Amino acid sequence: MATAITAFCLLSVLLVCGKVLRVRLPVLQKLYLPSSVVGGLLGLLVASLVVRYAPSGVAKATQEVSDIVRQLPGFLINVIFATLFLGKAKKTRSENMAATAFSQLCLAQLVAWGQYVVGLGLAGFWLAQSFNLPPAFGNLLEIGFEGGHGTVGGLQSLFVDKWADGLALGYTVATAGMILGIVLGMFFINIAYKHGYVKTVRPFNERSLHERKGIYPRRNRPNAGLQTVYSDSVDSLAWHVAIVGLAILIGFGMLKGLQAAEVALFPAAKTRIFAGFPLFPLCMLGGVVLQSSASAIGLRLFIDRDQMQRIAGTALDFLSLAAVATIQISVVAQNWQPLLILIVAGAVWTAGSVFWFAPRLFRTAWFERAVTEFGQATGVTATGLLLLRTVDPENKTCAATTFGYKQLFHEPVMNTWVAIAITLILANPASWRGLWLFCTAVLAFWLVAAAVLIHLNRKATRDEKA
Repeated sequence: MATAITAFCLLSVLLVCGKVLRVRLPVLQKLYLPSSVVGGLLGLLVASLVVRYAPSGVAKATQEVSDIVRQLPGFLINVIFATLFLGKAKKTRSENMAATAFSQLCLAQLVAWGQYVVGLGLAGFWLAQSFNLPPAFGNLLEIGFEGGHGTVGGLQSLFVDKWADGLALGYTVATAGMILGIVLGMFFINIAYKHGYVKTVRPFNERSLHERKGIYPRRNRPNAGLQTVYSDSVDSLAWHVAIVGLAILIGFGMLKGLQAAEVALFPAAKTRIFAGFPLFPLCMLGGVVLQSSASAIGLRLFIDRDQMQRIAGTALDFLSLAAVATIQISVVAQNWQPLLILIVAGAVWTAGSVFWFAPRLFRTAWFERAVTEFGQATGVTATGLLLLRTVDPENKTCAATTFGYKQLFHEPVMNTWVAIAITLILANPASWRGLWLFCTAVLAFWLVAAAVLIHLNRKATRDEKA
């Protein structure tokens, strides 16, 4: 118990230190690095120095705390995914989400499946043999870039059982992806501004001091959410946390049901897919079931979306902090060459595909929509929205709307596939060829869809000119 308390307190100290450093150091403000990542890097540095130079007793205690912290992302990702659809507004008939979001979805699917094709192809045909790595190394590109620290953390138990080094390598890819997403994203924004693709960019030197430091002015602080229940019956935050717990419980029940069904249907099978299947995609489905049930019985208004986002945001900050702080430097050092190759190849594919297809797929606000997609495909959703806020601060374009609608289709598909693909390849490494071929076929489908959309856009442009 004392070690768990120590771990929580140290994480809190690191998060506060990360925020203070970001407030005090302009270079961190210009890089737009989240305080959780700054604090995580600080913790990683301190822990490495302590383990190496401190007396054996202190080093052992630090290692015990790190072992506890390392387990935290695997739990927190369930919280994040459980909140994804909780408190979502009921759709109206006037919203034609499929038509509005299809071009955005097409780009997102192209990028995500392409990351699989590039990653699995590199690992299977080259890196696995040259650097003595499992073919699952290729999965880390999409898991780390598109998925981020949370997705890696959600696969923690699977990595521990099947490939211990995968966790540290996955966190490294996720950290590199987040940093590349922000740095390259801002680089592309500056180029677009100079070429006139966007008109409303607010450069760093034009932002207020509060914006640079990431602190709301006292008179302009937004609400964190609405209280939906009286506190004399139950505190509103406690109520929403309990709702998240119910969604996780539903997901856990689904997982146990799938595991039992697999054993009952295939008693002689040597490989059990659902034995190591991660919980977090099913927590997302648990949230959908709970939200649908609440709507059906008239309790939808008791779940506030803003409060759910605060719960998810808190979980994401502590998850990122814990993930970065506990990266095993020795594992990264041993595999720096294949990691560098994978990360560079992933960055080239992601940037190239986004900014080649976007101006051809999108007839309006192509750059705003492209840079948002790039941010998410390399970091997390928050990275994409940060870049969007830089190019469209007053939300004058359709970028935020189409991105949000796309997420409703994109996230469930890719998160489910992430879990299936890594489970299959770790259970049977020889399956990488089949997975690569499947991902290539899906990528080809979306390439055809993109070609059709591009043709229709060109035809519509010619008709308008005529």
